[in-house]
Parts: sequence; structure tokens; C-alpha cells
Amino acid sequence: MRNRSLALTTESARHPFRQQLPAHVLEATDAKGKDAAPSSDDGDWKLFVLSFSAFFTAFYSFIY
Repeated sequence: MRNRSLALTTESARHPFRQQLPAHVLEATDAKGKDAAPSSDDGDWKLFVLSFSAFFTAFYSFIY
């Protein structure tokens, strides 16, 4: 006889770990829901400028 846990499992989830998760965790949610904060598309540019200026400052300080 096979021992099974008492927790309900989601049979559509194929991996054993995902089967043990509660159903609300596996529900698909809308990324732009009502509670979602507006996202900024310039985050990549800000990170690039910050990284470039930090590298330039460090490199320039080693030269002089």
C-alpha cells in the first residue's frame, strides 16, 4: 500500500513539489492587475548610466 500525505494535491502539476503547493499559489494572475503599481520602462537605462558612471569614475581615479 502506498503512503500518501493528508494534504490535498494538485494533480495537474506534474512535479512532486508543485503538487504539494496550495491551489492559490498555482493560479495564474494578471501581471497588470488592479493592485499593481505602474512600472517604469527606463529602469534599464538608469542601471546602465549608473554602472557606466561608476566604472568611469573608478577607471579615471586609477589613471590619475
